[in-house]
Amino acid sequence: MDKRPLFNDGEKKRGTFGVRHMVIFMGFLGFANVYAMRVNLSVAIVAMVNNTALPKENTSVSDSCPNIHHNTTHKDTSDGPFDWDEQQQGTILGMFFYGYVLTQVPGGRLAELFGGKWLFGIGILITAVFTLLTPVAANHSLYFLYAVRIIEGLGEGVTFPAMLAMLARWSPPQERSRFTSFTYAGAAFGTVISMPASGYLCDYVGWESVFYVFGAIGIVWFVGWCFLVFDGPDVHPRISEEEKAFIQSSLIECETGKPSSIPWLAIASSPAVWAITATHVTQNFGYYVLLTELPTYMKNILHFDMHSNAILSGVPYLCMWLFSIVGSITVDHIIGKNYLSTTVARKVANTIATMGPALALLGASFVGCHPTMAMVLLTIAIGCNGIIYSGEQSAMLDIANNFAGTLMGIINALGNTMGFLAPMVTGLIINHHDNVTRWKHLFWIASATYAFGNTIFAIFGTSVEQKWNRIHHS
Repeated sequence: MDKRPLFNDGEKKRGTFGVRHMVIFMGFLGFANVYAMRVNLSVAIVAMVNNTALPKENTSVSDSCPNIHHNTTHKDTSDGPFDWDEQQQGTILGMFFYGYVLTQVPGGRLAELFGGKWLFGIGILITAVFTLLTPVAANHSLYFLYAVRIIEGLGEGVTFPAMLAMLARWSPPQERSRFTSFTYAGAAFGTVISMPASGYLCDYVGWESVFYVFGAIGIVWFVGWCFLVFDGPDVHPRISEEEKAFIQSSLIECETGKPSSIPWLAIASSPAVWAITATHVTQNFGYYVLLTELPTYMKNILHFDMHSNAILSGVPYLCMWLFSIVGSITVDHIIGKNYLSTTVARKVANTIATMGPALALLGASFVGCHPTMAMVLLTIAIGCNGIIYSGEQSAMLDIANNFAGTLMGIINALGNTMGFLAPMVTGLIINHHDNVTRWKHLFWIASATYAFGNTIFAIFGTSVEQKWNRIHHS
């Protein structure tokens, strides 16, 4: 049955800026902070490590790239104070995710029960405070740095499920896809800003400044979040009655029949959940290989200097951010016009988001020492992944909107185990053999992993609402 008349009273409010848009914008800035503080170490670690002190296996001339970017007038920041080898660097980058996976599920459920404002805000505040402490920890000992990164992960672990639970209260159904994509696209935007800014700070100020600057920005954001954002339209003191009525009336149907408890057995045995999980986990492996290791690849293989490295590392994420916004609008239009069913549209978006990177990484593995072509292919790989928000991540809302926070918590926890496994695998493959052949093997593994997960989703995935999402009365 068509329920469109339900929205008529508030329809005029759709085109105007309301408090719900401020909530979405602050969420966007929140995720920009989340990813800026998550990935700044990927850039800073290049300047923190004393590469000349590390043991290197003999590498043939044919297996290493000539340094065509060498510039004797540019400040050389390659030799930092720490003699961490590739395995230790991979462990440092991965430690964040040991904490991150632990708070996903409780974060989602707590947000569903009590609201996401303080969970989301305090999670980012904790990360900001410990980002400020990173230089102290690194200079004290490797194990102190491990501990700081784990605590940062614990703080950030609640952010994705908490925000999805907030979106369920703030986003009318006809705006939800775009609101979801725009909010989570802050992650790519934060990476775009963080990578070149981190490179500049390392190059001209010092690697410690990276953590001081982004930690301070995170604290400033938290102050704004406290005063501007509330858990829902029913508790916001400055929302207009018209906007409140529009949001609440549009959500009545969505929240009808919500079960009082979580159907754990039904979730665990659902083919739809397992299909989303398979592609989410595998695409996270490829994503984190690129997110955490791209600056290292660009410096050690393609021989970009610190400043150029950081700027160019951010370009693919700019493309990802733009593609996520354009992709979400396009997919919404296709579904709205009934050109494709929701399930088929999600599968097409997911295929672009995973097979695009798979093919691009396969191509990158064969370009050898051609930096321009390598960067084009890596930009395609990361850029295509932006439409993932309109693929499997929107399918989570499609199949079970009443348990969006919990479902995101479970699947994202499993997916982000790749956050420590991807750097670990990279360290094992590259360790003391930083050459073209070893990186080729890593790209092959990431490409195959992308393809495997998407195949599972293409066969078994669906966007049909699952029976266990509602109580059905006979």
